[in-house]
Amino acid sequence: MATAAAPADDRPLKRPANPNFSSGPCAKRPGWSPAALSDALVGRSHRSGPGKKKLAELIERTRAILGVPADYRIGIVPASDTGAVEMAMWSMLGARGVDMLAWESFGAGWVTDAVKQLKLDDCRLIEADYGLLPDLSTVDPDRDCVFTWNGTTSGVRVPDGDWIADDREGLTICDATSAAFAMPLPWDKLDVVTWSWQKVLGGEGAHGMLVLSPRAVERLESYSPDRPLPKIFRMTKGGKLNEGIWKGETINTPSMLAVEDCLDALKWAETVGGLDGMIARSEGNLNAIEAWVHRADWIEFLPSDPATRSSTSICLKLSDACPLEGEARETAPKRIAKLLEDEAVAFDVNGYRDAPPGLRIWGGATVERSDIEALTPWLDWAYARVAGA
Repeated sequence: MATAAAPADDRPLKRPANPNFSSGPCAKRPGWSPAALSDALVGRSHRSGPGKKKLAELIERTRAILGVPADYRIGIVPASDTGAVEMAMWSMLGARGVDMLAWESFGAGWVTDAVKQLKLDDCRLIEADYGLLPDLSTVDPDRDCVFTWNGTTSGVRVPDGDWIADDREGLTICDATSAAFAMPLPWDKLDVVTWSWQKVLGGEGAHGMLVLSPRAVERLESYSPDRPLPKIFRMTKGGKLNEGIWKGETINTPSMLAVEDCLDALKWAETVGGLDGMIARSEGNLNAIEAWVHRADWIEFLPSDPATRSSTSICLKLSDACPLEGEARETAPKRIAKLLEDEAVAFDVNGYRDAPPGLRIWGGATVERSDIEALTPWLDWAYARVAGA
């Protein structure tokens, strides 16, 4: 961790208690310490009785907090959210045409997989630039649909699930990695949902969660794609769903330290009011940023529509009122982020490398609103330094 520089007269007096504002891995829950992992089954098999119990507990706590329907399967899978989305795409797509929605880099990555790797014959792209949503009314309910609920690198989320037809024939495959536990998800509209522990829960990387509706299970059992599937993608045996995966019998070996850490985060989520409490904490962080942006004339949201602004990956850009031009404007966010890091006030707040130049501040439920409010004067301070350089 960087060492805080000596104070100067123009520096704000208050500092965030936790300077971790990264959009992944994200801040640990308030009060976390390695002691939270003291009950981890290190050195024990995940297939042992206690190991299976831990994994099953993680699944059931997840179900209870998120309100996942009883007939939906929940599995712990390899390779974080990326692995979960890949499992769904490689195993299910190709049975019918698919609409691929993309308005930021991760959604664009799923487009690349569908077009260049899976080489799907009937793949329609529905795209929009950073800061915008595509026209959701053009999605065809007779086709499968792959989309991110919350665009982590653009700060743009879908406002709701009303655009998804109740009588759809296709499957909806939703990458919800920056949305789960911070935004309400309409389970009846979603057939495949994925996320990772490292986002809103503040857990560790490498493990993903995969939720399947009964319609998604039917697709797996009725459709065999004309492509080889690696072992870690296979969810069926003999044409039937491998039920063990959805009971905690993971495809490959999970880290029992990471499992313990996720259980700790889920238990903490219960203490702050469960899903409603987690959503309120995240929305409160967005409200704090909105109040600051309203006061500051040099910065604005990348997404202009308040209904689509993310409460987790909060993305900002320099406003038209900012006098910086050319290279100075292009490099300003990076220089602001570096100043804040040097002061040990905020880490990892530069925008994503593929996004337009800007700042990205994580506002998930593990971040305290008081830390967001302490950060905003420092953002003004850093901008003043950069603009006056």
